[in-house]
Amino acid sequence: MPADLLTSWAWVFWLALILVFLIIEVLTLSFVFLMVAVGSLGGLIAGLLGAPWYVELIVAAVLSLLLLFFVRPPLLRLTHRGADPARSNVDRLLGTPATVVKAFDDGTGQVKLSNGETWTAKLARHATAPLVEGDRVQVDSIEGATAVVSPVSTPPASSTPESTEKSPT
Repeated sequence: MPADLLTSWAWVFWLALILVFLIIEVLTLSFVFLMVAVGSLGGLIAGLLGAPWYVELIVAAVLSLLLLFFVRPPLLRLTHRGADPARSNVDRLLGTPATVVKAFDDGTGQVKLSNGETWTAKLARHATAPLVEGDRVQVDSIEGATAVVSPVSTPPASSTPESTEKSPT
């Protein structure tokens, strides 16, 4: 008799589960719990059609996984389509040119970025040349509050003619 009572009230369990998943989805906005809620809806429908409890669970699990792998990715692309592609925060600093303001002793020093900020910096592993004040560098990565930099080769100064000749008119 308790098993009949359990199966006859299984729809309440499914509804409560769907409600919990929807509430979590509203809080996270990741579309994961939305897919699981729709999968649970499939389990509810299977139960209302008279399927045993283990079939309900299988339907809910398979439907949730299918939705997670095949519906969620295009849905995420659709919602992020108009997003700002500009890099921000630390990502924006990568590749930024800088000037050494404190010579690098033991591989660490200070650089002034082109945006005006002064950062503690360390020399990238592949860089071997010692850096002195005024050298040009580039930010390769950020490790905590330290910029990892490497020297930038400066282009040779263009030779300008010492005297300019006027052409006869």
